[in-house]
Amino acid sequence: MSKLTRVPTLFMLLAIVPFALAGGHDYGQALSKSILFFEAQRSGYLPDNQRVRWRGNSGLLDGKASGVDLVGGYYDAGDNVKFGLPMAFTVTMMSWSILEYGSQMSTSGELGHAMDAVQWGTDYLIKAHPEPRVLYGEVGDGNTDHYCWQRPEDMTTSRSAYRVDVNNPGSDLAGETAAAMAAASIVFHRSNPAYSRELLTHAHQLFDFADKYRGKYDSSISVAQKYYRSVSGYADELLWAAAWLYKATNEQYYLDYLGENGDALGGTGWAMTEFGWDVKYAGVQTLVAMLLMGGKAGGHAPVFGKYQEKAEMFMCSCMGKANHNVQKTPGGLIFRQRWNNLQFVTSASFLLTVYSDHLTSARKDLQCASGSVAPSELLAFAKSQVDYILGDNPRATSYMVGYGNHYPQQVHHRGSSIVSIKVDPSFVSCRGGYATWFSRKASDPNLLTGAIVGGPDAYDNFADQRDNYEQTEPATYNNAPLLGILARLSGGHAANNQLLPVEVPLHKPIAVQPKPKPVSTSTAPVDINQKATTSWVSNGKTYYRYSVIVTNKSGKTIKNFNLNVSKLYGPLWGLTKTPSGSYGFPRWINSLPAGKSIEFVYIHSAPLADVSVSTYTLV
Repeated sequence: MSKLTRVPTLFMLLAIVPFALAGGHDYGQALSKSILFFEAQRSGYLPDNQRVRWRGNSGLLDGKASGVDLVGGYYDAGDNVKFGLPMAFTVTMMSWSILEYGSQMSTSGELGHAMDAVQWGTDYLIKAHPEPRVLYGEVGDGNTDHYCWQRPEDMTTSRSAYRVDVNNPGSDLAGETAAAMAAASIVFHRSNPAYSRELLTHAHQLFDFADKYRGKYDSSISVAQKYYRSVSGYADELLWAAAWLYKATNEQYYLDYLGENGDALGGTGWAMTEFGWDVKYAGVQTLVAMLLMGGKAGGHAPVFGKYQEKAEMFMCSCMGKANHNVQKTPGGLIFRQRWNNLQFVTSASFLLTVYSDHLTSARKDLQCASGSVAPSELLAFAKSQVDYILGDNPRATSYMVGYGNHYPQQVHHRGSSIVSIKVDPSFVSCRGGYATWFSRKASDPNLLTGAIVGGPDAYDNFADQRDNYEQTEPATYNNAPLLGILARLSGGHAANNQLLPVEVPLHKPIAVQPKPKPVSTSTAPVDINQKATTSWVSNGKTYYRYSVIVTNKSGKTIKNFNLNVSKLYGPLWGLTKTPSGSYGFPRWINSLPAGKSIEFVYIHSAPLADVSVSTYTLV
């Protein structure tokens, strides 16, 4: 599903899936909601213009025991801990979203809200950096916090503050915070020059601290290891921070740092298939590639070319056009892990969107192992990922709370799952919250508007249950990259007005037949079992999601496998369409061992499609 011109089902999706029936998604509405989510995550004294009214003040003594003011900032996810590394990454990605697509946000009336969201984070990060070589990286303890289920306004858990310094370094934490400060300084360069300079001063100091006193932050703040362990180390954050400081200052020192340390710190060597709060290589490689395309590499062009090569390997792997590609669900969603997979989807889609626009400006195509890829194809793929999140998926479920007609109702989030303190101020105790509120098999009393939850598993399955934290817990870093993509999809390309390709429905769904029955067919040595797994009604029509299990019944491995699928009037996921019109294995497998099965799915408002074996080879 990586090339728009070769995937007619992508066009059919826009005609078939309910959320898309009225001309596609309302990306402007989704943008507004995704920014609003950050107000629900606020800690500290809430301002008069707070729009999420069910929240109240919280964490008002944070830092006091350590003699420092650490009131404010964001709770990272569904708990009440303030983790510095993901918070700083969230600020960096919100800032990058604004820097790329601020004009589109302004047109939609959301730029001010987005900048407020950034400043809520940077105001706290300034407090967390009281001395040049001291940085507080956590407030609260995940272990005690997770033992309790309390709204933030009631919490009785530990609010201990943890820091890094010259004797207990944390280069990854300090580097990411430097990147956040530098990126945000650009955001406020015109509207608030004094604040911008203050942020830049902190960024300089933090980078110097990170570079000169090297070490992993979770070795110094060991309580973070269980929750935000720095698996990639600190080398990527050093390069990431240097790139952002160069963008903020144009100082040659940071450009030279990228050129001279690219090999030693892995920027030119690591080809990644993920980008997120821990692993920054794909992000810094994309930034450096953009510098190279913009003619800013200077004498470092050969080294920057190696960064770009790795950046483009990331893009190609997402598109399914590299030698080693990312895994995708049958529904076409990038899949990295069960626990909060959508964080990787939004961050990867952001890089694809930004790189698409910069390739367009440079009038270049992406060169992948399987051939040339036009910038519009990158953008179309990123759009397909966002559309999946907003409801164009086999479950027809929106994974943004409050968007669409069918979205998660039991979010793993303390604040949203417990009655608002403004409605019922009665104290909710540590364990009482579990007994009374966590265990409720009912919708949340407070709508966590705009939250992107963890999302479905490798087979597009999702259980909307509060105790299913892997799938129903939201996080700030899920939303932060999405701001930019939604602004782009809503407002187009401000630089050259490159709008998305026009989508034309190719088929109209035929009349629905009631209660489709499971069908099993057998073409030795293959068994094909079809059944309807869910249905829904939209605009008077009933739509069905069908699951098809293909099983190898032989004692040998099947290769060169092709299926014919006819009487199909909607999108199909989990197989690769061939030029002849038949369907082969999904891109991530090339054979089916004996006794094993694969699953693909399709949606339409008709009875079961006709599925039959076309060709196969036994080896």
